[in-house]
Amino acid sequence: MGETGLTHRDYAAFARQSPEEIARACEVQVFRASGPGGQGVNTTDSAVRMRHVPTGITVVSREHRSQLQNRERCVEKILQICRRRARPPRPRKKTHVPASQKRKRLDAKRARGQVKQLRRRVDGE
Repeated sequence: MGETGLTHRDYAAFARQSPEEIARACEVQVFRASGPGGQGVNTTDSAVRMRHVPTGITVVSREHRSQLQNRERCVEKILQICRRRARPPRPRKKTHVPASQKRKRLDAKRARGQVKQLRRRVDGE
């Protein structure tokens, strides 16, 4: 998925649109679905690929034998994606390091420094 630069507010606006409005803003391609289905699949262009131009969302539906039902399913999928992207991002909570933890960390560093100090060579007196 390409980055379109849309915010959650933009997606919320699309999510409020009717299925007809969404369908009007889409490029539609129909093709023969692959997979099981025999002659019904092999002879009809019932699978649908829709691209919602304003958002760049592309979906495919080949669940039904009817092209019309697959078109409706594509619009539902686009609306579903818009609703999911319309949720505002969760606010970031700043973390606060407690004073006791800071003290503990400094004490550990001090102790480590003393261990290293004791390892040094003693000057010949």
